Amino acid sequence: MSRPGAHPATLAVAILLAMPFSGRAEAQEKFDLEPYRLVRSLELVQDRIASGDEAALPMQRKLLEMIDAKFLATPPAGFDDRRNFDALLVYAISGGNPSTIETVVSRLDLKPPRAALGAGILGYVRGRPAEAEKALHDIDPLTQPIELGAYLALIKGSVAAAEDSAAALKLFDEARLLGPGSLVEEAALRRSIMIALKMRDAALFLDYSEQYVRRFLHSPYASQFADAFVIGVVDMHDGIDLDKVAATLNEMDADRRKFIYLRLARKSAIDGLTDLTAFAARMAETRDDPRSKTNDPRVLLYSSIASVASGSAGAVATQLAAIDRSRLSEGDQQLLDAARAVAEKVIAIPNVPPAPAKVEEDDNTTAKVAPSHQDMPAGLATTKQAAPPAGPDATAMEASRKIVTDTRRKLAAIDELLKETE
Repeated sequence: MSRPGAHPATLAVAILLAMPFSGRAEAQEKFDLEPYRLVRSLELVQDRIASGDEAALPMQRKLLEMIDAKFLATPPAGFDDRRNFDALLVYAISGGNPSTIETVVSRLDLKPPRAALGAGILGYVRGRPAEAEKALHDIDPLTQPIELGAYLALIKGSVAAAEDSAAALKLFDEARLLGPGSLVEEAALRRSIMIALKMRDAALFLDYSEQYVRRFLHSPYASQFADAFVIGVVDMHDGIDLDKVAATLNEMDADRRKFIYLRLARKSAIDGLTDLTAFAARMAETRDDPRSKTNDPRVLLYSSIASVASGSAGAVATQLAAIDRSRLSEGDQQLLDAARAVAEKVIAIPNVPPAPAKVEEDDNTTAKVAPSHQDMPAGLATTKQAAPPAGPDATAMEASRKIVTDTRRKLAAIDELLKETE
Protein backbone atom coordinates (compact mmCIF):
# COMPACT_ATOMS: atom_id res chain seq x y z
CA MET A 1 0.00 0.00 0.00
CA SER A 2 3.03 2.21 -0.26
CA ARG A 3 2.13 4.88 -2.76
CA PRO A 4 5.11 6.61 -4.39
CA GLY A 5 4.58 9.82 -6.30
CA ALA A 6 1.75 12.32 -6.25
CA HIS A 7 -1.68 10.90 -7.00
CA PRO A 8 -3.92 13.21 -9.12
CA ALA A 9 -6.52 13.19 -6.36
CA THR A 10 -3.88 14.28 -3.87
CA LEU A 11 -2.93 17.22 -6.08
CA ALA A 12 -6.57 18.20 -6.28
CA VAL A 13 -6.94 17.96 -2.52
CA ALA A 14 -3.79 20.02 -2.00
CA ILE A 15 -5.28 22.76 -4.16
CA LEU A 16 -8.55 22.58 -2.23
CA LEU A 17 -6.80 22.88 1.11
CA ALA A 18 -4.78 25.83 -0.07
CA MET A 19 -7.91 27.76 -1.07
CA PRO A 20 -10.01 29.98 1.21
CA PHE A 21 -12.84 28.03 2.81
CA SER A 22 -15.50 30.00 0.90
CA GLY A 23 -14.18 28.77 -2.43
CA ARG A 24 -13.75 25.11 -1.56
CA ALA A 25 -17.28 23.93 -2.34
CA GLU A 26 -17.12 25.33 -5.86
CA ALA A 27 -13.62 23.93 -6.40
CA GLN A 28 -14.64 20.51 -5.09
CA GLU A 29 -17.54 20.39 -7.54
CA LYS A 30 -15.17 21.34 -10.35
CA PHE A 31 -12.75 18.56 -9.54
CA ASP A 32 -15.70 16.14 -9.09
CA LEU A 33 -13.91 14.11 -6.44
CA GLU A 34 -15.67 10.85 -5.67
CA PRO A 35 -15.53 9.68 -2.02
CA TYR A 36 -13.07 6.91 -2.84
CA ARG A 37 -10.67 9.42 -4.40
CA LEU A 38 -10.72 11.58 -1.29
CA VAL A 39 -10.09 8.52 0.89
CA ARG A 40 -7.15 7.50 -1.28
CA SER A 41 -5.73 10.95 -0.71
CA LEU A 42 -6.21 10.44 3.02
CA GLU A 43 -4.25 7.19 2.84
CA LEU A 44 -1.41 8.92 1.03
CA VAL A 45 -1.30 11.63 3.68
CA GLN A 46 -1.29 8.99 6.43
CA ASP A 47 1.61 7.20 4.75
CA ARG A 48 3.54 10.47 4.98
CA ILE A 49 2.65 10.72 8.65
CA ALA A 50 3.94 7.18 9.25
CA SER A 51 7.27 8.17 7.70
CA GLY A 52 7.57 11.11 10.10
CA ASP A 53 6.15 14.01 8.08
CA GLU A 54 4.55 16.07 10.85
CA ALA A 55 3.50 18.72 8.33
CA ALA A 56 0.96 16.20 7.01
CA LEU A 57 -0.98 16.14 10.29
CA PRO A 58 -2.96 19.34 9.61
CA MET A 59 -3.75 18.07 6.11
CA GLN A 60 -5.11 14.85 7.61
CA ARG A 61 -7.47 16.79 9.85
CA LYS A 62 -8.78 18.86 6.95
CA LEU A 63 -9.18 15.80 4.76
CA LEU A 64 -11.20 14.02 7.43
CA GLU A 65 -13.53 17.02 7.61
CA MET A 66 -13.94 17.08 3.81
CA ILE A 67 -14.50 13.32 3.58
CA ASP A 68 -17.04 13.43 6.39
CA ALA A 69 -19.09 16.05 4.57
CA LYS A 70 -18.74 14.20 1.26
CA PHE A 71 -20.07 10.91 2.64
CA LEU A 72 -23.04 12.60 4.28
CA ALA A 73 -23.85 14.32 0.98
CA THR A 74 -23.53 11.15 -1.13
CA PRO A 75 -26.91 9.52 -1.92
CA PRO A 76 -27.36 5.77 -1.30
CA ALA A 77 -27.03 5.11 -5.05
CA GLY A 78 -23.48 6.44 -4.87
CA PHE A 79 -22.47 3.43 -2.78
CA ASP A 80 -23.50 1.01 -5.51
CA ASP A 81 -19.95 1.65 -6.66
CA ARG A 82 -17.97 -0.87 -4.62
CA ARG A 83 -15.05 1.56 -4.43
CA ASN A 84 -17.12 4.11 -2.54
CA PHE A 85 -18.46 1.52 -0.11
CA ASP A 86 -14.97 0.17 0.57
CA ALA A 87 -13.74 3.75 1.00
CA LEU A 88 -16.43 4.28 3.65
CA LEU A 89 -15.05 1.34 5.62
CA VAL A 90 -11.46 2.54 5.25
CA TYR A 91 -12.52 6.00 6.38
CA ALA A 92 -14.21 4.50 9.45
CA ILE A 93 -11.07 2.63 10.45
CA SER A 94 -8.84 5.62 9.70
CA GLY A 95 -10.30 7.88 12.36
CA GLY A 96 -13.60 8.81 10.74
CA ASN A 97 -16.57 10.15 12.65
CA PRO A 98 -18.53 7.16 14.09
CA SER A 99 -21.85 9.02 13.90
CA THR A 100 -21.29 9.67 10.19
CA ILE A 101 -20.59 5.97 9.61
CA GLU A 102 -23.78 5.00 11.45
CA THR A 103 -25.85 7.53 9.54
CA VAL A 104 -24.57 6.46 6.13
CA VAL A 105 -24.77 2.71 6.79
CA SER A 106 -28.32 3.04 8.12
CA ARG A 107 -29.40 4.48 4.76
CA LEU A 108 -28.03 1.56 2.73
CA ASP A 109 -29.82 -1.65 1.85
CA LEU A 110 -26.82 -3.93 2.26
CA LYS A 111 -26.71 -7.51 1.00
CA PRO A 112 -24.13 -10.18 1.92
CA PRO A 113 -21.18 -9.88 2.11
CA ARG A 114 -21.49 -6.10 2.39
CA ALA A 115 -23.97 -6.46 5.25
CA ALA A 116 -21.35 -8.34 7.30
CA LEU A 117 -18.68 -5.75 6.48
CA GLY A 118 -20.98 -2.91 7.46
CA ALA A 119 -22.00 -4.58 10.73
CA GLY A 120 -18.40 -5.41 11.57
CA ILE A 121 -17.18 -1.87 11.02
CA LEU A 122 -20.10 -0.45 13.01
CA GLY A 123 -19.27 -2.76 15.91
CA TYR A 124 -15.66 -1.61 15.79
CA VAL A 125 -16.36 2.14 15.74
CA ARG A 126 -18.98 1.74 18.48
CA GLY A 127 -16.42 0.05 20.72
CA ARG A 128 -18.17 -3.32 20.68
CA PRO A 129 -15.45 -5.84 19.77
CA ALA A 130 -17.69 -8.91 20.22
CA GLU A 131 -20.09 -7.57 17.57
CA ALA A 132 -17.20 -6.78 15.22
CA GLU A 133 -15.64 -10.23 15.68
CA LYS A 134 -18.94 -12.02 15.03
CA ALA A 135 -19.71 -10.04 11.88
CA LEU A 136 -16.21 -10.28 10.40
CA HIS A 137 -15.43 -13.83 11.52
CA ASP A 138 -15.88 -15.46 8.11
CA ILE A 139 -14.35 -12.62 6.06
CA ASP A 140 -10.79 -13.29 4.94
CA PRO A 141 -8.82 -10.02 4.56
CA LEU A 142 -6.66 -11.64 1.87
CA THR A 143 -9.70 -12.06 -0.39
CA GLN A 144 -10.65 -8.37 -0.22
CA PRO A 145 -9.28 -5.48 -2.30
CA ILE A 146 -5.76 -4.83 -1.02
CA GLU A 147 -6.39 -1.48 0.65
CA LEU A 148 -9.54 -2.65 2.45
CA GLY A 149 -7.96 -6.01 3.28
CA ALA A 150 -5.08 -4.36 5.14
CA TYR A 151 -7.47 -2.42 7.37
CA LEU A 152 -9.70 -5.45 7.96
CA ALA A 153 -6.70 -7.53 9.02
CA LEU A 154 -5.70 -4.78 11.46
CA ILE A 155 -9.21 -4.66 12.94
CA LYS A 156 -9.59 -8.42 13.21
CA GLY A 157 -6.16 -8.69 14.81
CA SER A 158 -7.00 -5.99 17.34
CA VAL A 159 -10.26 -7.74 18.25
CA ALA A 160 -8.59 -11.16 18.51
CA ALA A 161 -5.70 -9.89 20.67
CA ALA A 162 -7.65 -10.15 23.91
CA GLU A 163 -8.39 -13.87 23.52
CA ASP A 164 -5.99 -15.41 20.98
CA SER A 165 -2.50 -13.94 20.77
CA ALA A 166 -1.32 -16.31 18.04
CA ALA A 167 -4.31 -15.52 15.81
CA ALA A 168 -3.81 -11.79 16.38
CA LEU A 169 -0.14 -11.97 15.37
CA LYS A 170 -1.09 -13.84 12.19
CA LEU A 171 -3.63 -11.17 11.28
CA PHE A 172 -1.17 -8.36 12.03
CA ASP A 173 1.33 -10.10 9.74
CA GLU A 174 -1.33 -10.08 7.01
CA ALA A 175 -1.97 -6.38 7.61
CA ARG A 176 1.74 -5.67 7.22
CA LEU A 177 1.88 -7.80 4.07
CA LEU A 178 -1.03 -5.93 2.49
CA GLY A 179 0.04 -2.46 3.62
CA PRO A 180 3.86 -2.16 3.54
CA GLY A 181 5.14 1.27 4.51
CA SER A 182 1.70 2.48 5.52
CA LEU A 183 0.22 3.63 8.79
CA VAL A 184 -1.51 0.22 8.89
CA GLU A 185 1.86 -1.54 9.02
CA GLU A 186 3.08 0.89 11.69
CA ALA A 187 0.06 0.18 13.88
CA ALA A 188 0.29 -3.58 13.28
CA LEU A 189 3.94 -3.62 14.36
CA ARG A 190 3.24 -1.63 17.53
CA ARG A 191 0.42 -3.98 18.48
CA SER A 192 2.55 -7.03 17.69
CA ILE A 193 5.18 -5.74 20.13
CA MET A 194 2.57 -5.53 22.88
CA ILE A 195 1.33 -9.06 22.17
CA ALA A 196 4.89 -10.43 22.30
CA LEU A 197 5.25 -8.73 25.69
CA LYS A 198 1.97 -10.26 26.85
CA MET A 199 3.25 -13.68 25.73
CA ARG A 200 6.58 -12.98 27.48
CA ASP A 201 8.39 -14.01 24.30
CA ALA A 202 11.58 -11.94 24.60
CA ALA A 203 13.02 -13.02 21.24
CA LEU A 204 9.83 -12.14 19.34
CA PHE A 205 9.53 -8.88 21.29
CA LEU A 206 13.03 -7.78 20.26
CA ASP A 207 12.52 -8.92 16.66
CA TYR A 208 9.39 -6.78 16.24
CA SER A 209 11.07 -3.90 18.07
CA GLU A 210 14.05 -3.94 15.72
CA GLN A 211 11.72 -3.88 12.70
CA TYR A 212 9.82 -0.94 14.15
CA VAL A 213 12.99 1.07 14.82
CA ARG A 214 14.23 0.48 11.28
CA ARG A 215 10.95 1.39 9.59
CA PHE A 216 8.98 3.81 11.76
CA LEU A 217 11.36 5.53 14.15
CA HIS A 218 10.11 8.96 12.99
CA SER A 219 6.41 8.15 13.29
CA PRO A 220 4.43 10.48 15.57
CA TYR A 221 3.39 7.32 17.41
CA ALA A 222 6.98 6.26 18.14
CA SER A 223 6.61 7.47 21.74
CA GLN A 224 4.11 4.65 22.28
CA PHE A 225 6.74 2.22 21.01
CA ALA A 226 9.28 3.71 23.44
CA ASP A 227 6.88 3.15 26.35
CA ALA A 228 6.31 -0.48 25.37
CA PHE A 229 10.01 -1.13 24.77
CA VAL A 230 11.11 0.11 28.20
CA ILE A 231 8.31 -1.79 29.95
CA GLY A 232 9.12 -4.96 28.01
CA VAL A 233 12.87 -4.95 28.69
CA VAL A 234 12.32 -4.37 32.42
CA ASP A 235 9.48 -6.88 32.68
CA MET A 236 11.42 -9.64 30.87
CA HIS A 237 14.85 -8.72 32.26
CA ASP A 238 15.59 -12.29 33.37
CA GLY A 239 15.50 -13.64 29.82
CA ILE A 240 16.21 -10.59 27.67
CA ASP A 241 19.28 -10.52 25.43
CA LEU A 242 21.02 -7.26 26.29
CA ASP A 243 23.27 -7.52 23.23
CA LYS A 244 20.12 -7.61 21.08
CA VAL A 245 18.69 -4.67 23.03
CA ALA A 246 21.86 -2.71 22.24
CA ALA A 247 21.74 -3.76 18.57
CA THR A 248 18.13 -2.59 18.31
CA LEU A 249 18.80 0.80 19.88
CA ASN A 250 21.95 1.26 17.80
CA GLU A 251 19.62 1.72 14.83
CA MET A 252 18.62 5.06 16.40
CA ASP A 253 20.43 8.37 16.35
CA ALA A 254 22.43 9.25 19.49
CA ASP A 255 19.81 11.52 21.07
CA ARG A 256 16.92 9.09 20.74
CA ARG A 257 19.11 6.19 21.85
CA LYS A 258 20.21 8.04 25.00
CA PHE A 259 16.61 8.99 25.78
CA ILE A 260 15.54 5.32 25.74
CA TYR A 261 18.53 4.20 27.82
CA LEU A 262 17.87 6.91 30.42
CA ARG A 263 14.24 5.84 30.75
CA LEU A 264 15.34 2.23 31.00
CA ALA A 265 17.94 3.09 33.66
CA ARG A 266 15.40 5.07 35.66
CA LYS A 267 12.73 2.37 35.71
CA SER A 268 15.13 -0.49 36.38
CA ALA A 269 16.84 1.47 39.18
CA ILE A 270 13.55 2.03 40.96
CA ASP A 271 12.67 -1.64 40.50
CA GLY A 272 16.01 -2.59 42.08
CA LEU A 273 17.40 -4.34 38.97
CA THR A 274 21.07 -3.56 39.55
CA ASP A 275 22.54 -5.34 36.52
CA LEU A 276 20.03 -3.86 34.09
CA THR A 277 20.50 -0.40 35.60
CA ALA A 278 24.27 -0.65 35.25
CA PHE A 279 23.89 -1.72 31.60
CA ALA A 280 21.45 1.06 30.73
CA ALA A 281 23.43 3.74 32.56
CA ARG A 282 26.65 2.67 30.86
CA MET A 283 25.04 2.64 27.42
CA ALA A 284 23.41 6.04 28.03
CA GLU A 285 26.90 7.48 28.43
CA THR A 286 28.15 5.92 25.19
CA ARG A 287 28.53 8.55 22.50
CA ASP A 288 28.98 8.28 18.75
CA ASP A 289 32.32 10.02 19.24
CA PRO A 290 34.35 7.93 21.74
CA ARG A 291 36.47 11.00 22.57
CA SER A 292 33.38 12.84 23.78
CA LYS A 293 32.98 12.89 27.55
CA THR A 294 29.69 13.52 29.31
CA ASN A 295 28.72 13.73 32.94
CA ASP A 296 24.96 13.49 32.82
CA PRO A 297 23.57 13.81 36.36
CA ARG A 298 20.64 11.55 35.45
CA VAL A 299 22.99 8.67 34.69
CA LEU A 300 24.75 9.12 38.02
CA LEU A 301 21.42 9.30 39.84
CA TYR A 302 19.82 6.23 38.31
CA SER A 303 22.92 4.06 38.66
CA SER A 304 23.27 5.12 42.30
CA ILE A 305 19.69 4.27 43.33
CA ALA A 306 20.07 0.56 42.58
CA SER A 307 23.45 0.24 44.35
CA VAL A 308 22.69 2.35 47.41
CA ALA A 309 22.52 -0.75 49.62
CA SER A 310 25.71 -2.34 48.34
CA GLY A 311 28.97 -2.67 50.21
CA SER A 312 30.14 0.62 48.70
CA ALA A 313 27.32 2.65 50.25
CA GLY A 314 29.78 5.29 51.37
CA ALA A 315 31.06 5.79 47.82
CA VAL A 316 27.51 5.92 46.51
CA ALA A 317 26.60 8.55 49.08
CA THR A 318 29.60 10.61 47.98
CA GLN A 319 28.54 10.28 44.33
CA LEU A 320 24.98 11.32 45.15
CA ALA A 321 26.24 14.31 47.15
CA ALA A 322 28.25 15.47 44.13
CA ILE A 323 25.24 15.56 41.76
CA ASP A 324 24.15 19.06 40.81
CA ARG A 325 20.43 18.91 41.55
CA SER A 326 19.83 22.12 39.57
CA ARG A 327 20.54 20.14 36.40
CA LEU A 328 17.76 17.68 37.15
CA SER A 329 14.04 17.92 36.46
CA GLU A 330 11.74 18.54 39.40
CA GLY A 331 10.76 14.89 39.45
CA ASP A 332 14.35 13.65 39.46
CA GLN A 333 15.21 16.14 42.20
CA GLN A 334 12.70 14.29 44.39
CA LEU A 335 14.32 10.98 43.50
CA LEU A 336 17.76 12.43 44.33
CA ASP A 337 16.56 13.65 47.73
CA ALA A 338 15.06 10.24 48.49
CA ALA A 339 18.21 8.41 47.37
CA ARG A 340 20.44 10.65 49.49
CA ALA A 341 18.23 9.99 52.52
CA VAL A 342 18.53 6.24 51.98
CA ALA A 343 22.29 6.40 51.59
CA GLU A 344 22.69 8.39 54.77
CA LYS A 345 20.62 5.85 56.72
CA VAL A 346 22.52 2.90 55.27
CA ILE A 347 25.94 4.21 56.28
CA ALA A 348 24.78 5.40 59.70
CA ILE A 349 25.73 3.13 62.63
CA PRO A 350 22.52 1.70 64.04
CA ASN A 351 21.85 1.68 67.78
CA VAL A 352 22.81 -1.81 68.94
CA PRO A 353 21.59 -2.90 72.38
CA PRO A 354 24.47 -3.68 74.78
CA ALA A 355 25.32 -7.32 75.42
CA PRO A 356 24.03 -8.76 78.72
CA ALA A 357 26.41 -8.18 81.68
CA LYS A 358 28.43 -11.24 82.63
CA VAL A 359 27.27 -12.77 85.89
CA GLU A 360 30.00 -13.33 88.45
CA GLU A 361 29.71 -16.83 89.82
CA ASP A 362 30.16 -17.49 93.56
CA ASP A 363 28.96 -20.02 96.05
CA ASN A 364 25.61 -18.20 96.45
CA THR A 365 24.74 -17.75 92.77
CA THR A 366 26.13 -20.79 90.98
CA ALA A 367 22.99 -22.82 91.43
CA LYS A 368 20.82 -19.95 90.15
CA VAL A 369 22.92 -19.14 87.13
CA ALA A 370 23.86 -22.60 85.96
CA PRO A 371 21.47 -25.25 87.17
CA SER A 372 22.66 -28.82 86.75
CA HIS A 373 20.95 -31.38 84.55
CA GLN A 374 19.74 -33.07 87.67
CA ASP A 375 17.91 -29.90 88.74
CA MET A 376 16.13 -29.57 85.33
CA PRO A 377 12.79 -31.28 84.63
CA ALA A 378 13.01 -34.54 82.74
CA GLY A 379 13.07 -34.10 78.96
CA LEU A 380 14.45 -30.53 79.00
CA ALA A 381 18.08 -31.37 79.70
CA THR A 382 20.34 -30.57 76.73
CA THR A 383 23.97 -30.11 75.97
CA LYS A 384 23.41 -27.47 73.23
CA GLN A 385 24.73 -23.99 73.92
CA ALA A 386 22.48 -20.97 73.38
CA ALA A 387 23.25 -19.01 70.16
CA PRO A 388 25.24 -15.84 70.85
CA PRO A 389 23.37 -12.57 70.38
CA ALA A 390 23.56 -10.93 66.95
CA GLY A 391 26.58 -8.69 66.69
CA PRO A 392 26.67 -5.10 65.45
CA ASP A 393 27.52 -6.14 61.85
CA ALA A 394 24.52 -8.45 61.51
CA THR A 395 22.19 -5.90 63.05
CA ALA A 396 23.48 -3.15 60.77
CA MET A 397 23.01 -5.30 57.66
CA GLU A 398 19.44 -6.17 58.65
CA ALA A 399 18.67 -2.51 59.37
CA SER A 400 20.13 -1.50 55.99
CA ARG A 401 18.03 -4.06 54.16
CA LYS A 402 14.87 -2.83 55.86
CA ILE A 403 15.67 0.81 55.09
CA VAL A 404 16.34 0.05 51.43
CA THR A 405 13.20 -2.08 51.07
CA ASP A 406 11.00 0.59 52.62
CA THR A 407 12.58 3.38 50.63
CA ARG A 408 12.33 1.53 47.33
CA ARG A 409 8.62 1.34 47.93
CA LYS A 410 8.61 5.09 48.43
CA LEU A 411 10.65 5.60 45.25
CA ALA A 412 8.20 3.48 43.29
CA ALA A 413 5.32 5.55 44.65
CA ILE A 414 7.13 8.75 43.71
CA ASP A 415 7.79 7.43 40.23
CA GLU A 416 4.12 6.56 39.80
CA LEU A 417 3.25 10.15 40.61
CA LEU A 418 5.92 11.53 38.33
CA LYS A 419 4.71 9.39 35.40
CA GLU A 420 8.20 8.92 33.94
CA THR A 421 9.46 12.50 33.94
CA GLU A 422 11.59 12.97 30.85
